[in-house]
Amino acid sequence: MKREELNYIILLLIHVGIGFLVYLIPFTAKLYGFLGLILGIYYIVKTKNRNHECLYAAAYLVGSELLLRMTNGNITYEFSKYGVMIFMLIGAIYSGMSKRSYIYWLFIVLLIPGVILSTFALDFDTDIKNAITFNISGPLCLAFTALYTYRRVFTLQQFNNLMLSLGLPIVSAMIYLIFYTPNIRDIITGTASTYATSGGFGPNQVATYLGLGMFIFFSRVILESKSKIIVVINLIIAFNFFYRGMVTFSRGGMITGLLMIVILLLSLYFKANGTGKIKLGLIIIIIGTVMLGAWSYTSFQTGGLINKRYANQDAAGREKENQFTGREMIALSEIDMFLDNPLFGVGVGKGVEIRKEKSGIFVLSHDEITRMMAEHGLLGIFGLLILIVTPMALYLEKGFNLYLLCLLSFWFLTINHAAMRTAVSAFVYGLALLNVKLIPNKPRNEEHN
Repeated sequence: MKREELNYIILLLIHVGIGFLVYLIPFTAKLYGFLGLILGIYYIVKTKNRNHECLYAAAYLVGSELLLRMTNGNITYEFSKYGVMIFMLIGAIYSGMSKRSYIYWLFIVLLIPGVILSTFALDFDTDIKNAITFNISGPLCLAFTALYTYRRVFTLQQFNNLMLSLGLPIVSAMIYLIFYTPNIRDIITGTASTYATSGGFGPNQVATYLGLGMFIFFSRVILESKSKIIVVINLIIAFNFFYRGMVTFSRGGMITGLLMIVILLLSLYFKANGTGKIKLGLIIIIIGTVMLGAWSYTSFQTGGLINKRYANQDAAGREKENQFTGREMIALSEIDMFLDNPLFGVGVGKGVEIRKEKSGIFVLSHDEITRMMAEHGLLGIFGLLILIVTPMALYLEKGFNLYLLCLLSFWFLTINHAAMRTAVSAFVYGLALLNVKLIPNKPRNEEHN
């Protein structure tokens, strides 16, 4: 076995151990979270960010957010978003902000009126600071990441290592779930998403991370597995991500992860030559077989209820009235707020108060798009257009980033069902802006475009 493969296996085993340790001694989660921030800062400063170490540190911190949220290991609730912004700022001190990233400064400016308005519009008894930071920290985390990553040049090897930094702590979270979750057959009695299989944390958020982890390790099967044993290891990990994500019974994250895999396979297929297409075809057959096996196993473990969940049926096989679990009503209420306040919106955090006044129910937004419309008005729409059009313009450049459509799809679909509750969608969006070159040489610490 080559040294590189041995190191990879050791890294995986370390993170298996972290997940088990946090399960055995819950307090270690807080230590793990604290060390993630402190060691990340030390790593960036010690290396002077020569090879974009701020991105690797941020990726690891973002990947660890799931485990920390499940175990209350975060220093503060929005700890990961603030950590990413701190890492980006330190990285920028050494390497500067990315050239020509001024469009994301404009995005930040467009957020300001909504923040100012909220200081006047929010109810007197509302904690204004928390209401604003809860809703604005996600967009700011995205903007800070984008300001650093826009057009930065990475080799494919560097980028895959960056994705591994994101994926390793998700492995720890998966191991924690394996030990935390009771026997699946004993707890799955319906087709609704359940906290019992998601570590006590929101199934929607957990499935989002597990779907991303599944994509990361399936992509490693295709692009980073140089021996049969590594192929098998990566397939086993991806299989477990699939299974653990499916039994949360939250569909959004898993559908997104599967779509990312399909997009990556199609992108590679159209880029490959004749021989490459034959090899890729074999890989597709292997992945398809694993997926089919994973689905069959999940169906068996849940007594067929997973099939009914994805068919939008209840446990008795009756079709449900809608498949959005009430989220469409929240989105419609936010569209109404936008129509009533089209220019500047109702103010950051005000949407929740208006919904509570009208319905008597306190419910947070699940859709970042309609939230931006409601709380920022036309300025929010302009901001969203910046976020969509800018990476698509980069995609039109030949060979810009093999992963761009996969990552952009993750961001767009995730903010439609999970808003920006966690840092992962914002950070993954930033990764889509990297210029990933299919060359072996190591780029300098600046853009080449």
